Amino acid sequence: MPLPERNFVADALRTETVGGILLLLAAVAALIWANSPVSASYESTLGFHFGVASLHLDLSVAHWAADGLLTVFFFVAGIELKRELVAGELRSPAAAALPVVAAVCGMAVPALVYVIVNATGGGSLQGWAVPTATDIAFALAVLAVIGTSLPSALRAFLLTLAVVDDLFAILIIAVFFTSSIHLAALGLAVVGLAVFWVLLRKEVHGWYVYVPLALVNWALMHASGVHATIAGVAMGLMLRCHRREGEEQSPGEHIEHLVRPLSAGLAVPLFALFSAGVSVSGGVLGDVFAEPETLGVVLGLVVGKAVGVFGGTWLTARFTKAELNPELAWADVLAVASLAGIGFTVSLLIGELAFAGDPVLTSEVKAAVLIGSLISAILAGTLLKLRNNRYRRLVDEEERDDDLDGIPDVYVQDDPAYHLRMAAIYEAKAAEHRRLAEVARSGSGDDDPSGMIGG
Repeated sequence: MPLPERNFVADALRTETVGGILLLLAAVAALIWANSPVSASYESTLGFHFGVASLHLDLSVAHWAADGLLTVFFFVAGIELKRELVAGELRSPAAAALPVVAAVCGMAVPALVYVIVNATGGGSLQGWAVPTATDIAFALAVLAVIGTSLPSALRAFLLTLAVVDDLFAILIIAVFFTSSIHLAALGLAVVGLAVFWVLLRKEVHGWYVYVPLALVNWALMHASGVHATIAGVAMGLMLRCHRREGEEQSPGEHIEHLVRPLSAGLAVPLFALFSAGVSVSGGVLGDVFAEPETLGVVLGLVVGKAVGVFGGTWLTARFTKAELNPELAWADVLAVASLAGIGFTVSLLIGELAFAGDPVLTSEVKAAVLIGSLISAILAGTLLKLRNNRYRRLVDEEERDDDLDGIPDVYVQDDPAYHLRMAAIYEAKAAEHRRLAEVARSGSGDDDPSGMIGG
């Protein structure tokens, strides 16, 4: 593309709304493809292998999407987390307490809901982590589309919650879904990450240095048996995200600015395209609410997330010194708690890892993730719309300037001069209405006292 068009597209991809829409379109395309007459081509595409076999990188398209493309997403998530730690909500323990506790409870309660459902229903406990993740892209996109008048503090709360949620999801993947570890490859990966860190601290510049090194680190992490996305998070956390004197952007902010369009416009949508394609026939949809594994995922996302996030926030504010941001109301927190139940990208990934040996159950769990996320999005969208309408009315009230003095009326209602100006305005309007009444009277039948002309 020419430079102006390229810049326009890149800037659009940096917004939550566009990224969320692309993610949604990719998921819909995957569902249509997987349920179309050419669904066999979808399966064959997922199973197509390519790569360098000697480096253990002869992977299927599905594995490249989950292990490769999502590394870009987690790299950006790592930068976001670092920025929040050094310059955002997580910098202050007091300000971070509520969203951090909300994130922890918002992962623990869905896992507990899943375990209870499957323990009583005789299902597999392997999928306990599936409903624990919140999808940053989708959640922020819904908030951006609906919440045009919501307080900015609500977005900061959701972003902090989602970033901490992603951090714990990454730890869950690393700890619970690493089957075997190859120590030599892991040691080399650690050395590669150390070299990456040293080069950053020495302020060595040049993409031709860092991109090849990042690819080597990713390949070594993949060969070690640890999920390869961990390399992306680690490198993201290493970037400096605080600004020095005279800097308009820190290195972390600059690199995030460059990489985010790649993540939002290519990596995450392609992952959705190659992960969300499940059969949604009537039988499968019925099984989602009949099988304990899938029912546990749906209830975990819809009920567990809302109860965990809202309950954790309320209990922390009630029994500790932490306080809810004065710009927010508890109804706002409830709406965000429902929004946290959108667990698309990472939940699909964990579902694949948890039931890797059972393709049928994997597809059913993916369907459960889609349904649970859809229900949460509808509930959250409804609550957010109600709150947005209320804040819209408040904004209109605060911006109203009936006396036309350039100052909103809400700030001058105790000033006698305001009431005198309003009296003059109403008197002028009354005089104009009296004039119009006289004009109407003079033209409507003064020459016909009986009023019968035209009768």
